[in-house]
Amino acid sequence: MKEYKKILVIINPTTDHQAALDRAIELASKSQAKITAFLSIFDFSYEMTSILSAQEREAMRQGVIDQRTAWLNELILQTNNPDIIDCQVVWHNRPFESVINHAIAGDYDLIVKSTHAHDKLKAVIFTPTDWHLMRKAPQPVLMVKEHAWPVAGKILCAVNVASEDEDQQNLNGKIIRYAQDLAVKFSAEVHLVNGYPGTPVNLAIELPDFDANAYNDSLRVQHEERVRYIAQEYNIDYENCHVEEGLPEDVIPELAEKLDAELVILGTVGRTGFSAALIGNTAEHVIDSLNCDLLALKPDGYKSPLAE
Repeated sequence: MKEYKKILVIINPTTDHQAALDRAIELASKSQAKITAFLSIFDFSYEMTSILSAQEREAMRQGVIDQRTAWLNELILQTNNPDIIDCQVVWHNRPFESVINHAIAGDYDLIVKSTHAHDKLKAVIFTPTDWHLMRKAPQPVLMVKEHAWPVAGKILCAVNVASEDEDQQNLNGKIIRYAQDLAVKFSAEVHLVNGYPGTPVNLAIELPDFDANAYNDSLRVQHEERVRYIAQEYNIDYENCHVEEGLPEDVIPELAEKLDAELVILGTVGRTGFSAALIGNTAEHVIDSLNCDLLALKPDGYKSPLAE
């Protein structure tokens, strides 16, 4: 993987504590990267004021932008490394589009965004912007939670070995290379995780002679062998390979909690439209249950629908 040289951080305008910016500064310190603190704002009330002229509305918008820019600059000055951070405040009614367009135009290497905790539910709430970024941004997207990255922590790679498709295998390799690079920088351990489906209930019911246990054992052994093959290829200890029965969205968060992982890395194919609504993305199912950061990677050659 290439070094992070330009990191785009999405600023949360509702709080002074910016977990994403803190994490980006950590990453930048390991690769001498530059950071842009990016804030997209919009208020319909300024667009709907018909009694004002276009020039007056523009002046009001610019006033809000200037106010937010001053707030953001003050926030940056309070960080431990303000010299590597610049800021960008834009007026846009679709935040994810402004983020992705800016990331593409500026050739950024990474997008970092914090998640939103719901105080009463004690859960993380994901906004439409989060989903759009993970589906449509060509850059890696790091979703940050309130979980420290300790020295000698654990990075969990979610690999898919159910398919021998070349693109999927390349994506597995990309995930592991990203993990190994970060592991060197942060003195972390790399672990692999894979979930395999259990025996279909309808088979056991419809076929009296069907041996569910033998089928399950065969499937488990097949997945274990493929995961071990990948581990051998990338010099990962077999003890750090975890193959569990179950759906990825269940297996990955459970193991992440068990290992107290600091980061989970997985691939997302970036489905959009009806297929995304029908099938869903593993990244989106997994992230709700994670108590650590998530790095979502696209396959090589992925083109954002916003760039087309």
